[in-house]
Amino acid sequence: MQTYSHLLTVQDDDLDDNQHVNNVRYVEWVQEISKNHWEAATQATERENMIWVVKNHNITYERSALLGDQLEVKTYIKETKGPLSIRVVEISNNKTDQLLVKAITQWCLLDATTLRPKRVPEAIQKIFD
Repeated sequence: MQTYSHLLTVQDDDLDDNQHVNNVRYVEWVQEISKNHWEAATQATERENMIWVVKNHNITYERSALLGDQLEVKTYIKETKGPLSIRVVEISNNKTDQLLVKAITQWCLLDATTLRPKRVPEAIQKIFD
């Protein structure tokens, strides 16, 4: 399985009223790394013909992140079946390696022209294996 990751530092505008990273911000990070992984692994022609939409997010919050924490956000594709792909995103404290958030998201591939579900092509599946 191909893993994609990046580091980020918690900024003031990531925080909620309790001075922890806002849950909505974690969802944004899940979507951002998923998009970045797709864009880094594929060619423009593939991205022009296929689009992904979220069908389901399942997010477990284990620990809080605070202002200034450096986080590692990593993702990989766990499973693909028909037009559906299960993507895992893990967000950890880069200093302690403690898992903060684990998201399992079901994405559906659509044909960019018809906006109908499209089976994930084998060539795309191999990119993420």
